[in-house]
Amino acid sequence: MSEEAAAAVASVQRAGELSDPDLAALCEAADAAIIDGGGFGWVNPPGRAALERYFRGVLLVPERELYIARLDGVVVGSAQLVRPPRNNEAQAFAATLMHSFVAPYARGQGLAHMLTVRVEEAARALGYHVLNLDVRETQEAAIHIYEALGFIRWGIHPQYARVGGKTQRGFYYYKLLQPGGRIGS
Repeated sequence: MSEEAAAAVASVQRAGELSDPDLAALCEAADAAIIDGGGFGWVNPPGRAALERYFRGVLLVPERELYIARLDGVVVGSAQLVRPPRNNEAQAFAATLMHSFVAPYARGQGLAHMLTVRVEEAARALGYHVLNLDVRETQEAAIHIYEALGFIRWGIHPQYARVGGKTQRGFYYYKLLQPGGRIGS
């Protein structure tokens, strides 16, 4: 690791609002992640206006919490904690980690790990027993992080996504969050 990389300050926080500079940096990071193939559903960048509307909208949804990753104070990634809708009593014990990404230019600093742990801690603090997530098979670094953090792969979707004209599989994971590991206790 270079001295410059060693001096980088990485952090993760819940975003209650986004300043204009933070929103611009988040959109830039999202564009870079999408172009690199980790675009949380997007295959091609949708344009700055669409990304700005998307992230502003996330902040308005009561069931979503946006977590942002910073490197030296600049937003370079994000993840979302999604709570089940109130009318879904049968799955009220489980939350979902969604749309997690770190811009390619900020990788290797532990931010993806930090984002995942922070969302997991928030879900646990809210009383959830299970944290679910899914990921494309091509996102090998993310898969490695999730498995290293104890997420268990429970399923494979053979027709999960189409990227560049090719069908990709998707992997589904869960992690028990509460002591004893019993669901519904």
